[in-house]
Amino acid sequence: MGEGSDLAEACRVLSGGGVVAFPTDTVFGVGAALADQAAVDRLFEVKGREHTQAVAVLVADVDQADELGDLGADGRRLALRFWPGALTLVVRRRPGVGADLGGDRTTIGLRCPDDDDVREMCRRLGPLATTSANRSGEPTPADAAGVRLALGGRVDLVIDGETTSTAASTVVSLVDDVEVLREGPIDAAMLRAELR
Repeated sequence: MGEGSDLAEACRVLSGGGVVAFPTDTVFGVGAALADQAAVDRLFEVKGREHTQAVAVLVADVDQADELGDLGADGRRLALRFWPGALTLVVRRRPGVGADLGGDRTTIGLRCPDDDDVREMCRRLGPLATTSANRSGEPTPADAAGVRLALGGRVDLVIDGETTSTAASTVVSLVDDVEVLREGPIDAAMLRAELR
């Protein structure tokens, strides 16, 4: 994305209730400001996704994540080791975090991406409700041109760029016990080694 016009435009559109597609350190994402429920609802429409399946939340850092969910000792260890990076932690929500992100409203999936611009958006605007930039059930495009073909006309802005990976993040639930829900760049052995 780069400092300057793209970042400023993305922040402008997101702060106005828009939905923006942007490259991340994993797959191309599409997001909306977590604080704007109407924008989050549009995210589901853009995706063609049922509300039974939750979207994740991108954060600027561990402190921002801690305001939304109870990381616990295991979550904090994993966050300090693998964030910024390709790890989504599913944890219990903090009281008062009532955003409808789909799925179970008592939990929240949190990730701090290894992308300076995306983290800067989160610093400026607050956390971003985000999912992969594809129609539900279809492959995720690797570049902005592919996103425009997949989501053209449905999103308010597509930021140019390419992702540095084609793999979605590893997803780990810490709600009851440690459970790998989706293995990605960070494998189960790496997680186990950190939690010993």
